[in-house]
Amino acid sequence: MQLPENTSVLIEKDDDLDFLDKDGVKTLASLKHKGVGDRLTDLSTDFWKSVRIWLSRYNRDGRSEASLRFFLFSTGTVSDTSFLQRFLLEPPADDAAASLSQVAADVLAKSESKLIGEIATEFHKLNDDEKEDFLSRIVIFDGGPRIEDVPSIVKDQHMRSIRRDNRDAIFERLEGWWNDTIVNLLAGKRAEAVFGYEISDKLSTFAEEYKSDNLPITFRGKVPAGEIDADNDPRLFVVQLREIGIASNRIRNAILDYYRAFEQRSSWARQNLLVSGEMEEYEDRLIDEWSRYRDVVFEELDEDSADAVLLKAGKALYQWADLESGNSSTLRIRERVTEPYVVRGGFHILANSRPLPRVYWHPRFLSRVGQLLGAAE
Repeated sequence: MQLPENTSVLIEKDDDLDFLDKDGVKTLASLKHKGVGDRLTDLSTDFWKSVRIWLSRYNRDGRSEASLRFFLFSTGTVSDTSFLQRFLLEPPADDAAASLSQVAADVLAKSESKLIGEIATEFHKLNDDEKEDFLSRIVIFDGGPRIEDVPSIVKDQHMRSIRRDNRDAIFERLEGWWNDTIVNLLAGKRAEAVFGYEISDKLSTFAEEYKSDNLPITFRGKVPAGEIDADNDPRLFVVQLREIGIASNRIRNAILDYYRAFEQRSSWARQNLLVSGEMEEYEDRLIDEWSRYRDVVFEELDEDSADAVLLKAGKALYQWADLESGNSSTLRIRERVTEPYVVRGGFHILANSRPLPRVYWHPRFLSRVGQLLGAAE
């Protein structure tokens, strides 16, 4: 989020992170989340293991011709007496200091570690100019934020244009999207790098959903736990659909709409996104529109209407709610909430009301509801 938007990143490719900027410069970055109070010293394994990786890539890409930089991000801090101080963004000034390559060579010579010995061998295969060039590409960012500090940093530094009341919810969604993206990268489901502008676009999209004329849609494509049993589900809204002869696959869709709408409402309520009385007023609007269409569809019916005619009328009324109501701007809870399951599921929630449903499909359902529910139970 701090880098230019046209910078891309890959995970676990040549290093922990691979950044590529618009000019084609690649930055290999190692991440070290250390214990509280941990310090980086001359012979810190974290540093030299990263050097081994970087040396390999430096050799592979043509040494001084390579378009490479090397970053080490660590929650630990560089010791005041360590030569690693010279790799910090703001190294201490010392005009009399020996060359960086000479100091590094001296440090490597002091170690008896087999690992560092192997690194020293590779390092000394470079000529003097290449050693200086290689080391000049390294930057250490020490004292970095710990993982538990990241949410507050993102919200405080990158979400200031978003209402404070909504920042937690929007961050949670952004984090969820980011984690899914990273998992897809690691699992090979996504091959291309992630660009900074993708994060900006997602953050903007999520923030738009929390405006006064909109609400977040977070249950699109979600399914309930367990199997959906359209033929035996005892809930009133499902009994109603079976009563007018709706096919099982359409009943399954209705169950999904009910689940998504119900869970979505619960989510809005938990986040305090609804104005007092807003859901009740919305349900009243749904009932009003349903009753107007019902009166038109049932207008020619009477006490002597045949069962087939009643079924046809009930199916026509449900078809309106199922296929047409979701496209109506008058039935949106807010102007920019266009997700059809909010409307369709809203009708099913009303059709599931007890003791009597607030909407129904079969013209005689209210007079038969007690008998039908008793049989279902």
